[in-house]
Amino acid sequence: MRVFRILSVLVIILVGAYALSMYYFVDESKSFTIEKEIDYPVEKVFSQFNNLQNFTRWNNFFSSSPSIDIDYYTPYEGQGSSISYVDPKNETDGEMFIRYENPGKTLRYQLFEDRNENPTLVDVKFKSLSPQKTSITWRVHTPKLSLFRRVENFWTEDRFADNIDKSMAKLKNVLGNKVEKDNQLASIKYDSIMVEKDESQLLLGVNVSASNKKDALYKNIVMNYNKVYNYVTMDLGKKDDEFGYAVLITDADNYKDKEVSYFIGIPLSNKTGVTDNNFSFRTINATENYVMYYKGTYAGRVKAIQQLIQQAKKDEMRSGDIRQMFIERPLDDQEVNMKLSLSVYK
Repeated sequence: MRVFRILSVLVIILVGAYALSMYYFVDESKSFTIEKEIDYPVEKVFSQFNNLQNFTRWNNFFSSSPSIDIDYYTPYEGQGSSISYVDPKNETDGEMFIRYENPGKTLRYQLFEDRNENPTLVDVKFKSLSPQKTSITWRVHTPKLSLFRRVENFWTEDRFADNIDKSMAKLKNVLGNKVEKDNQLASIKYDSIMVEKDESQLLLGVNVSASNKKDALYKNIVMNYNKVYNYVTMDLGKKDDEFGYAVLITDADNYKDKEVSYFIGIPLSNKTGVTDNNFSFRTINATENYVMYYKGTYAGRVKAIQQLIQQAKKDEMRSGDIRQMFIERPLDDQEVNMKLSLSVYK
């Protein structure tokens, strides 16, 4: 009995000491500022923040959990837009609102977590440092915590900073693919041979052998494109603005063969876990290419490929594989819009 009393007194003393230390030395709420820079223009960056459908794709708070379920409410962007979320695996839920917007300059978010009546307030300021660089500043004010929960404030800022670091990496991937697609579409000049240098790429796709009779090859390409696209978007959970255009790689002159072997894949920023053995990764090394944009029937691409091969021979260049990048999704019984790239070297 005496031991029990002593332990009870010790517990009371420890609890009291904890409560006093929390009361005098730890703030009931926390405010801090985090600044980052990103190499994209402010108008493209801002649209990723004020549209909550865009925001949840790359923000690590929402995108890191495969079990999270998000509902979006109109308006879907700008002041007044909101979402609610439930994550059964992590046993969390909440709501998020955009309470204020100064287009291209500032946003104010309110985040209510786990039925907490007091929100986390996040003010985000955007500043153009140059036509291709933007400064982003987060000013965060956390809700008041009870005396016995104030210890959480010791790691709140670190946790928030880690989330922003991971989010910025994902945002760079999203904007990189989006800007690249926009630039390619804006610069298209059909049926002219150009010289370009391509950086290395990582593709996830399938190796295929198919008949080259009539339309059989193109139908096979459409089928395997859909197979790869569905795996990347559904099984891997990637969004369209997280990856680039699909690329088909094959021998430059195999259009004359009865059977054609090719690899068709979608570029990803890094390797992810692939559980289906039908899919594999392939790295394309940086190369110099003779390039031609082509639009028409898939069979009609042969003439464009021949022009690229003839130009390489004329310039006394050796040639390698031909890459067919589908700028528009290939569909049955429709014309293709593609970029043909013949790798060349001395």
